[in-house]
Amino acid sequence: MMYLSTRGDPTERRFCDILLEGLAPDGGLYLPLRYPRVDAATLERWRGLSYAGLAFEILSLYIDDIPAADLRALVDRTYTEAVFGTPEITPLKPLEPGLALQALSNGPTLAFKDMAMQLLGQLFEYELGRRGEPLNILGATSGDTGSAAEYAMRGKRGVKVFMLSPHGRMSPFQQAQMFSLQDANIHNLAVRGVFDDCQDIVKAVSADLAFKRRHHIGTVNSINWARLLAQVVYYFAGWFQATRDGAERVSFAVPSGNFGNICAGHVARCMGLPIHRLVLATNENDVLDEFFRTGRYRPRGSAETHETSSPSMDISKASNFERFVFDVLGRDAGRTRSLFGPALAERGEFVLAPQEFARLAEFGFVSGRSTHADRIATIRATHATHGVTVDPHTADGLKVARERREPGETMLVLETALPAKFAATIVEALGHEPARPPATVGIEALPKRGELVPADVETVKAYIASHA
Repeated sequence: MMYLSTRGDPTERRFCDILLEGLAPDGGLYLPLRYPRVDAATLERWRGLSYAGLAFEILSLYIDDIPAADLRALVDRTYTEAVFGTPEITPLKPLEPGLALQALSNGPTLAFKDMAMQLLGQLFEYELGRRGEPLNILGATSGDTGSAAEYAMRGKRGVKVFMLSPHGRMSPFQQAQMFSLQDANIHNLAVRGVFDDCQDIVKAVSADLAFKRRHHIGTVNSINWARLLAQVVYYFAGWFQATRDGAERVSFAVPSGNFGNICAGHVARCMGLPIHRLVLATNENDVLDEFFRTGRYRPRGSAETHETSSPSMDISKASNFERFVFDVLGRDAGRTRSLFGPALAERGEFVLAPQEFARLAEFGFVSGRSTHADRIATIRATHATHGVTVDPHTADGLKVARERREPGETMLVLETALPAKFAATIVEALGHEPARPPATVGIEALPKRGELVPADVETVKAYIASHA
């Protein structure tokens, strides 16, 4: 399986090359030359597999430069009951007929990002060991990617992590998970700005090819194809569980900020998994909802990016979105480059042509928006009716799922985090603190280490150069 850039770079690459590279040299994102198709017979053969077994089968379709026995061992070490708390790894939690949560947040950092990041840690260490090379991971986080990456990479041989986060924009729990780590290979940089500023710095550093190669820079954000690929697996796992219980039309509702989580569902659907619809839920930062309603993509600047009670979705520039639009455009790299390249920064927006907008219907997407009041109401209602406490991001997904659900449709809402990570909002909604795992009690009081830096590319590059 070879991989190409969404912006037309002519060099095709294999999986382990793009695993360590992140962005393509032309600034595009990597995708496979084609999505492997899975037929009904294969789906039935996979139905009885463990989660690790299912992950191996799916990853094997995309990875042919790691020996099968090695890949299986990496996957088996990743997806265990000891790490994720249950043998199913991502069990369904029914709320009512036709509506269930898919539990994705039972990993080490209590967020769905662990589902991919734990595998990335194994893949990075394996490949760097084969090459005898170091890797300096540069990432940006709005809350959960950072801790998931750091917990997956802490102590890994040959790996250092430089994680950018928006200063003062995460919950105290999220910040404590990252900044309390004392491992020498972990570096936290709090940026004076919003998540989009952090993400722009990561992209700018990645675009400096000489610096990137000199300092062996890689990424763990969902711009890294390997991370998105790992997330494809839980769509299959959720679909198998729902159809086992008799569902015929299965859809997924996905709280969305950077478009990586739901883009994995898009890939699963392109592979032939019979997903009925992909329901995208935003918070007040509703750039993606506007796009799916109108065909207009209008990222906001830092001053227009709202600080909300679902902070991991306080994103206006969805970095994974380019992959989806590339497919909508029939994989026309020139057209994609004209929309997402320097012209987007100059214009500040683009609008799909009418025939391009009409193609959106083929991909099964619908969207909706949730506000703080909606989150509070959803958390209260879900707790009162079902005895289940959900975090604010999952509440966004539930609110939009209820609005968009059709008769006869089974809707699986992807749980994004455990409520313990967002105690202030849970207290506002329910009047009491959420339960938290014993290992996280008092985490906010632990000693912290990190650097406060301006939203400046050169400052970050200088820090990396002096600590790599």
